Amino acid sequence: METLNIPALTLIILGLAVASVAVAPRVRTVDGFFRGWTDSGQPPGVLTLTLSQVTTWIFARSLLNAGILGYVFGIAGVLAYTAYYGSFLTGWLITDRLRFRHGATSVQAFLFQRFGRTGTWCFNVLISLRLLSEVFANLLVIGIVFAAAGDQAGNLAMVAVAAVTLVYSAVGGLRASLRTDALQMALLGVALLVLLVMTLVHPQFSSGAVVVSSPELTSPGWILLAVALLQVLSYPLHDPVMMDRGFIADRQTTRRSFLHAFWLSSLCILAFGLLGVFAGLNDGGEGDFLAALEPLLGGGAMLILAVALVLSAASTMDSVYSSTAKLVVVDMGLARRSTLWGRVAMVAAAVGGLLLVLVGTDDLFAAVAVSGTASLFLAPVIVFSILLGRDVARWSLLVTFALAMGGSFLYFLEDSGYVGWIGALTGVEHSYSKLLVVTVAILVGGMAAFALGLRRRAPGKGEA
Repeated sequence: METLNIPALTLIILGLAVASVAVAPRVRTVDGFFRGWTDSGQPPGVLTLTLSQVTTWIFARSLLNAGILGYVFGIAGVLAYTAYYGSFLTGWLITDRLRFRHGATSVQAFLFQRFGRTGTWCFNVLISLRLLSEVFANLLVIGIVFAAAGDQAGNLAMVAVAAVTLVYSAVGGLRASLRTDALQMALLGVALLVLLVMTLVHPQFSSGAVVVSSPELTSPGWILLAVALLQVLSYPLHDPVMMDRGFIADRQTTRRSFLHAFWLSSLCILAFGLLGVFAGLNDGGEGDFLAALEPLLGGGAMLILAVALVLSAASTMDSVYSSTAKLVVVDMGLARRSTLWGRVAMVAAAVGGLLLVLVGTDDLFAAVAVSGTASLFLAPVIVFSILLGRDVARWSLLVTFALAMGGSFLYFLEDSGYVGWIGALTGVEHSYSKLLVVTVAILVGGMAAFALGLRRRAPGKGEA
């Protein structure tokens, strides 16, 4: 975004930072900090919970990925990425069964009941990596936005966003995240609507061309859609931000918030993805998404787009901080249950994410592509343990965990070009085709391991 007005963007971000800090409540109770309740013990309502769910899942990385997939693969790429937002439907089903069929107070509590420390250890390893990668990925997008002003400006912007979100998160915990999410989502919705209208009324926009922008059924976009549909069952369970919000309100409020979050977030991702399809149709889809969009929509639109990316990054990061605090203090029990130790955990997450950005890879996809694959070890847990209520041997979980982690690491090596084993064995070449092969292999192996590890019910024993 070479013509991006950096001074104007900086002033807007400063205003957003002041507004976020101003609306963030000062939490005085442990339940307020870790569960988002008010000082009087009231959980959030449907509107607050819905907006929080949506804005924390409309990551800056997600917006950029949706645009890039639309730019490169057409409408198939957009639909593939949107399919992941079906996680709100499966996520509601999972939390509802955990809470009201199994009586679990958290995912970790259920896994400990069924698989002991083996279950909680495997799960905590996975979501710890997930949380850290989200800080990294969203800060990286901030760096990309400010890249036009130089690397130093990008680094300063990343540190500033990390610090501001950390300040109000540390003051208010999950309750602050919920309240600021509502503000940020309202502003993000306006920004996305403006960008969509500018695209739809553009003289070079053609709805017919968008519909047929992925004519080949063998397109990587359609293959990625198949991958998303296979991963959408397990994907929400490895996202502590979504799961945390599934345990804080009553059953009816939770159900309604998840269902509303599904259609609202899907529309937002589709809208942003259309920007990518539009840019790709006018540029050939072989360059850079943002560079291709800039001459089509102009500098004003790119400023709005940059604000949308920064808003989505901030809303995700404050949620990641609050989920990290809950994970370390409440779920893992690594420190005394107090707001002080929750804030220490938040600082550690911010520092860890910054270090990964400043000294690690700058590949946005490499940072997060493995998370959905690694989460596949949870698919058999959902089917056999949560939905069917069956008891399964612990070795089944360990085998499935090893398959998923090994498969995700193999895909990372393949995607990075370090090895070519999958192509040599199967003949497929595109990275998404390889991802589909890995996904199917993990699911088949994991389901088989759980089926073999089923324990016979005792006579007269009902569902757990």
